[in-house]
Amino acid sequence: MSDYRSVADAVAEEIRGGALRPGDRLPPQRTFARRHGIAESTATRVYRELARRGLTVGEVGRGTYVRAGAETATPALTEPAAARVDLELNHSTLPGHAALLAEGLAPLTRPDILGDALRPAGAAGTPAAREAAADLLARGGWRPGPGQVLFAGNGRQAVSAAVAALVPPGGRLGVEELTYPVIRTVAARLGVTLVPLAMDEQGLVPGAVERAHRRAPLHAVYTQPTLHNPLSLTAPPARLAALAEVLTRLDLTVIEDAVWGFLRRELPPFAALLPERTVLVDSLSKRVAPGLTLGFLVAPPARTDALATSLRSGGWTPMRFALEVMRRWQRDGTADRLVADRQRDAAERQALAARRLDGFDVRGDARAYHCWWRLPEGRRADTFVAAAARHGIAVAPAAAFAVRRDSAPHAVRLALASPPADVLAAALDTLAGIAGSAPEDLLAD
Repeated sequence: MSDYRSVADAVAEEIRGGALRPGDRLPPQRTFARRHGIAESTATRVYRELARRGLTVGEVGRGTYVRAGAETATPALTEPAAARVDLELNHSTLPGHAALLAEGLAPLTRPDILGDALRPAGAAGTPAAREAAADLLARGGWRPGPGQVLFAGNGRQAVSAAVAALVPPGGRLGVEELTYPVIRTVAARLGVTLVPLAMDEQGLVPGAVERAHRRAPLHAVYTQPTLHNPLSLTAPPARLAALAEVLTRLDLTVIEDAVWGFLRRELPPFAALLPERTVLVDSLSKRVAPGLTLGFLVAPPARTDALATSLRSGGWTPMRFALEVMRRWQRDGTADRLVADRQRDAAERQALAARRLDGFDVRGDARAYHCWWRLPEGRRADTFVAAAARHGIAVAPAAAFAVRRDSAPHAVRLALASPPADVLAAALDTLAGIAGSAPEDLLAD
C-alpha cells in the first residue's frame, strides 16, 4: 500500500511548482484513488494531510480546492534579513475576512448573475451602485446624493481624474507640503505644477493657500483633512471653517482625499461643509479588500459632466463586476462589519505603537493605521531607514511625502496595518533600539 504521505508530498510539489494553482479543484477522492492506484481510504488520508499542511480547503458540497499560498513564516528582525517586515505600505487583511467576503461573492458564480456583472460600466455606474456607494461613503450625518457619485477603477484613478478635470496642463495645484506621494506622479504625468502649502499641528494653513494664490493663481487645492497621510492628524472644525472661507473667497475648488475617513466615521467630510466646491475622492480597497479596487468621486453638480468626461478620456472607468460586488457587500452589511473590524484593529495597533515607542516623538491618531515619527536629535532619516532595512524592516522616510524633498524633516512614517500583531511589536522594538543607538552606530550597523 502506498504511504499516504508520499502521495501528499507529490501533490504538494505540484502546488509549489504551479501545476496546481490556487482555486483549482482536486478530483473527488474516488477518482483521485483510481488515478494514483491507491485505496479510497488512503486517498482520504492524503486529502486530510494536504488540508493539515494548509495547502487545500474543503467546501461542503463543492469539493476540495487548492488554497491561496500560506502566510510566510514570521520575518527575521536581525541581520542578515531573511524576510521583510512591511511598515511602508498599509494593506489590512484580517482573520476571517476572506470567508466573510466569499459569502457575498458566491451568488456571482451563477451564470445569469455573472453574465450581467461582466457587462461594461461607465463612469456613472448603475442606479443601484450609486445608491449603495452613497450609503458606503456616508459618515458624520452626511450622505452624498446618489446622482453626485461617479466611479473609477481605483482610488488613484479617481485622484487622477479629479486633477485632470480641474487643473489644465501647465496649471498650478496647491497641496500640503507633506502629501500622498502618488499626487506627485499624477501631476508629472498631467503636466501640472505642485505648489507646497504650509501645515501646522491642525493641518493645512488657510493663510498659506491665500499667499500662494496671490503669488500666482492656483487652479485647485488637494488636501487630506481626515487622518492625513503621512502626519496622522485630523483638522478641527474651526480650521476647516477657516479653510472653507478662504477657498470660497478665492473661488477655488478643493479635491478632498477621504480614503482614510472610514476610520473616523463620526466625523463628516469637508465636502459636507463646502459641497459646491469640493470633489471628494475615496476608494474601496482600504476599507474592504486590498485586492478589489474601486474608486469613488462625489462631484458638485457643476463639475459632474467634466469629471465624467475626465474618467472616460483617461480610461479610468470601473469594471461592472466591482460595482456589483460593492453593492452586495454594502447591502448585506458585510462592508459595515469589515469597517468596524478595521476600526478596532487600527486602534489596537496604534496603542501598541504608543507603548513600544513610548518616549519618542511619535504622533498618531488613536484611530489611524499609520503614525509619524520625528527622529531624535542628530538622527538622519536616510540613515535610520537604511539601518531598519538591514534588520529586515521597511519604513517610509519623510522625503517620500515632501513636495520639496530638500526640505523634508528627519522623520519617518510607520504603516501599521500589514504585519501580524506579534511581528509588528517585535519590529517596533527593533526600531526603538535603532533610534536609541548612537548616530555613529547606525552607520556601522
